[in-house]
Amino acid sequence: MTRLPLSISIISLNEEANLRRCLASLGDLAQEIVIVDSGSTDRTAEIAAEFDAKFVHQDWLGYTAQKNHCLSLCTQPWVLALDCDEELTPELRNSIQNFFTNGDEKRFDGAWMSRLVWFMGRWIHHGDWYPDRKIRLFRREKSQWAADGGGQVHERLDVAGPCTTLQGDLLHYSFRNIQHYLVKHVQYSGVFLQTQESKGKKWSLLHTLFRPWWRFTRAYILKRGFLDGFPGLWIAAATAFFTFDRYSRMYESAVEGGKR
Repeated sequence: MTRLPLSISIISLNEEANLRRCLASLGDLAQEIVIVDSGSTDRTAEIAAEFDAKFVHQDWLGYTAQKNHCLSLCTQPWVLALDCDEELTPELRNSIQNFFTNGDEKRFDGAWMSRLVWFMGRWIHHGDWYPDRKIRLFRREKSQWAADGGGQVHERLDVAGPCTTLQGDLLHYSFRNIQHYLVKHVQYSGVFLQTQESKGKKWSLLHTLFRPWWRFTRAYILKRGFLDGFPGLWIAAATAFFTFDRYSRMYESAVEGGKR
């Protein structure tokens, strides 16, 4: 198979548990793999070398800046951006190949794909976690990473042109277990507080009471999270509680800062 005019863009830090699975799912899809690493001390670099990846060290710049730096090192006209804990399904890989075979790269500047999360021993097909569509395939010269809502963790890709949607899922092993989920929430909660305060947002009792209820109702009932069994219930309940927690932290910060 002729490799596509495509660069794979990845940032990493101590990802030996995930990186091989991610890179193995690519097959012979791309001309190059570019990995920007922020100081791994495990076997991440060794695994990258197995796949002939261009492995570059860069001290951590923040999610958005780090991804843009990786993007600047890519040489192909098209880029597929992946996280180390993601994996292409065969169907999605074929869809990417067909995108170029069918001439879609002449009509579009990017493509959405659905992410499917593995959690509590099963794939989560409903609720707020699916389809979780992301633009990951894009024309390099028309695209750039930007902070999503001013946050320091989540980022979005801005593409200056029309985008289509690909068939197949991007498998996402985002949480190893419940404990890992809880640890990540503490980080995200702190970022949420910083972001809200940077925007001058004030604590609201209405938001604190209503938003958790809405998040549970949307995830578990409207988006049919109940079809994912107990994990679906746990995700909806956890999402509701953590929404309550985030707004409660705004209240706590206001009290401690004498802002109320």
